[in-house]
Amino acid sequence: MGWLAGMMLSCPTVSWSSGHDAMPDIPDMPGISLHGFGTLGFTRSNTDSAQFVRDLSQPQGAGTQWTAKVDSLLGFQANVHFSSSTEAVLQTVSRYHADESYKPELTWAFLRHDFSPDFSLRGGRLGTEFYMLGDSRLVGYANLSVRPPPDFYGSLVFSYIDGVDVSATFPVATGLLKGKLFAGRSPEKSPFAPGISWELKGSTLVGAYLDYLTGPWQVRLSHAQVRFGHEAPTDTLLQASGDPLGGVPYLSLVPDMAMANQRARFSSLGVVYDQGPVNIQFMLNLIRHDSPAYADSKAGYVQAAYRLGAVTPYMGVSRSFSTMGALPTSGLAGIDAITASLVLHSVMDQNTYTLGGRWDLQKNLALKAQVDAVRGKPTSVFLIKNNQPGWDGNMTVFSLALDFVF
Repeated sequence: MGWLAGMMLSCPTVSWSSGHDAMPDIPDMPGISLHGFGTLGFTRSNTDSAQFVRDLSQPQGAGTQWTAKVDSLLGFQANVHFSSSTEAVLQTVSRYHADESYKPELTWAFLRHDFSPDFSLRGGRLGTEFYMLGDSRLVGYANLSVRPPPDFYGSLVFSYIDGVDVSATFPVATGLLKGKLFAGRSPEKSPFAPGISWELKGSTLVGAYLDYLTGPWQVRLSHAQVRFGHEAPTDTLLQASGDPLGGVPYLSLVPDMAMANQRARFSSLGVVYDQGPVNIQFMLNLIRHDSPAYADSKAGYVQAAYRLGAVTPYMGVSRSFSTMGALPTSGLAGIDAITASLVLHSVMDQNTYTLGGRWDLQKNLALKAQVDAVRGKPTSVFLIKNNQPGWDGNMTVFSLALDFVF
C-alpha cells in the first residue's frame, strides 16, 4: 500500500495501492503527528540443514520450528511539522537484528526542508535507498508480499546512514523525472559468523537514483558505493575455528584480501506497473567488490499480483548467483585453501519460486500467507545462516504474517 508508505513514512516510492485514505492531510501549522506499524509473523522451513533469514542483518533464522524472529517487528514514528515546508521525522524500530536482541534502534532521525514543491533537502539519519522499494522494506503493510524477495534485497546489510540527501523533480514529456543524491556514514554492524560481528560504523556510503513516473509506470535506475571503514573480523573467525594460522594475522599472508578502504558498488534497475487490480514488479541488480574477499553477484525478480476485492493472490520468481574472479595466492597450499574457503562463504546460486495471498481484513490490517520454494546448489550459502553438512541448497519456507499500521 504505497499511499501509506508515502504519507506515514515520507517515502516517495509507490509499492502498492488500495484506494483508502488512512491519514489526514499534514497541517500547515506546527504540530506533531504519531504513527506506528508492525508485523506479527511466523516462519518455518522443511529443513534444519540451514536457517532461512530475510536478510543478512539477522544472525540466525528459521528451521523446522515456527519462529517469530524472522519477520516480526514494531515501529513508531513522530513527525514534527514546523511549517508546511519544514518537518523533523523520528522513527524507531524494534526487530531481531545483529546482536540477537530486539532492542529498539533509531532508524530515521532527520530534518527535511522543501525549498519548493520540486526541491528538498534532508539531513540526519536516513533510510538507505540502494534499490527501488528498498526504503520501505521494513513496513510489511506497504509491501504486497510477506517480505521483499531475499534473493534480491537479502544481501543489503545497510539499513540507514547518518548524512544528507537532496532530491529534485522535473516534468519530462508526459511524466515526472525525480533525482536524488545521498551521502553519509554507516552507524551499524553486521553479523559475520555465529557470535562474531563486523563493525560497519564509519563506512562511507554515496549514491544516486533517477525515477521516471508516467501513468501506471515507474522506472528507477540507481547506483551506490560503499567504502568499508573497518577490516572484516577474519582473524577472529579463524581463531574461533581452531586457529589454523597459530595467531599469525591472515592479512599479513594475503594482504590482497583486505576489506578496509575497499569499495563495493551496487547498481540496479527497477520497473513497477500499478494499474487497477494489477501490480507487476521487475528488478535487477549487480554488486561488484574491489576486494576479492567477496564474490560479485547478480540478482533479479519478477512478481505479479491481481486484486480480487479484499483478497490479492500473487506469485513471483527470483534468481541470485555469484561470480568469482581469480583469488590471490600466497604460495602456500594451506593458506590458499583458507582463502578459497573464506570466499566461498559469499557464494549464492539459487532460484526462489513464491506463491502467496494477501487478505485486507479491514482498513490498516492485512493477513498474508506465503510459500517460498528455494532451489539452489549446495554451494549457495551466502543468503542463509548456519548451514550444516548435508545442506543441498533446497528448502521450502512457510510464512504467515499479520501486518498493521496505526
